[in-house]
Formats: sequence, structure tokens, C-alpha cells
Amino acid sequence: MRVLAVMIAGALAATGGSAGAQAQASATAPVMVFFDWGKDEVRRDDEGVLDTVAEAWRAKPSAHLLLTGHTDRSGNAAFNRQAGLARARTIRAGLEKRGIPRNAMSLASFGEERPLVPTEDGVREVQNRRVEIAFEE
Repeated sequence: MRVLAVMIAGALAATGGSAGAQAQASATAPVMVFFDWGKDEVRRDDEGVLDTVAEAWRAKPSAHLLLTGHTDRSGNAAFNRQAGLARARTIRAGLEKRGIPRNAMSLASFGEERPLVPTEDGVREVQNRRVEIAFEE
């Protein structure tokens, strides 16, 4: 996992991936893709992150990817769990287009349960609207 995370961090810096994604790529942290409020589409500036993840996976195709969706606390808990799952599915589809087979990826959603930035209920926070992409060996 460490080698893949370092590859991703270096590639993100070289390709100009979003500042948020670059900051999250480290040897121990998953890569993160952030979402606009109420959306499950990948932002244009994060498309390169998916390219980089696919490139890193191709270097180690035995790795399994865990895609975990998260939301902020601006909706109810049941809705947010579904929104997190929809975002994880969006990332899976983007990675499938880049050649990663579906069976190399698993999906999960924590909705609003595991925020990066603790907030009160009803607060919109972009850092909490994310999909974490973790490489498992």
C-alpha cells in the first residue's frame, strides 16, 4: 500500500490534481475526491485524480480498491448514506472507464457518520462530501 500511495502522491503533484486531492495523498491516507453540494458528478479538476489512481492500479493490478462515500450533515442520515453510495458508484464507473475491472473494487458508504470536519447538523462542508479511494493488498 505504501508504494502505491507514494506513486499516487507523486503523480498528483506532477499532473496538477486538485489541491484537496494532493493534500490527502500520502503513504497512509486514502486518495480523496470531493463533491459539490447535492451532486454526485466528479468535478473537472478531479478527473486527473482518477487517471492517476488507474495508473497506480495498473502498476499493481493485484491490489483491491475500497471506495467509501461520505457526505456532510446537510440532509437526513438515511438520505446521506444513499448519497455517499451514489458518489462511490460514480467513482467506480470512472475507474471502470479507465480499465479497472469492477471486481477489483468494493463500495461502502458512511454517509455523514465519519466527517473530516466536525460540524453541527445541517451544515454544508465540502471536505465531508467525498469518496475515499483506498488501496488494499
